[in-house]
Amino acid sequence: MILDLGPASKGHALILPKEHYRDLCELDPTIAAKVLPLAGRLGAAMKQALGCSGFNVVQNNGEDAGQTVFHFHVHVIPRYKDGAKIVAWEPQEADPEQLGRLGSSIKEAME
Repeated sequence: MILDLGPASKGHALILPKEHYRDLCELDPTIAAKVLPLAGRLGAAMKQALGCSGFNVVQNNGEDAGQTVFHFHVHVIPRYKDGAKIVAWEPQEADPEQLGRLGSSIKEAME
């Protein structure tokens, strides 16, 4: 764990494996199994040490998804009451038929 040099909020941290993996798609499953539990422990420690009321766990894959450093890493971002909205989107309406087609396409690609 290191603190981000361009933090989204006070205490913004990064989880970086020593081994190089470009993104989540290349990440070794053994390393992957350790990342989410570590993010949870780190977030809980942030709540205790920093007094934040919550935290985001963010991991970007690909330039269009906001990845700027092409070495797998996870952001753990403390969130404070009345703080800036860091990760947000407006839900859109979805067509049930389209959802079915999209879901089927994704499942096929995973086989």
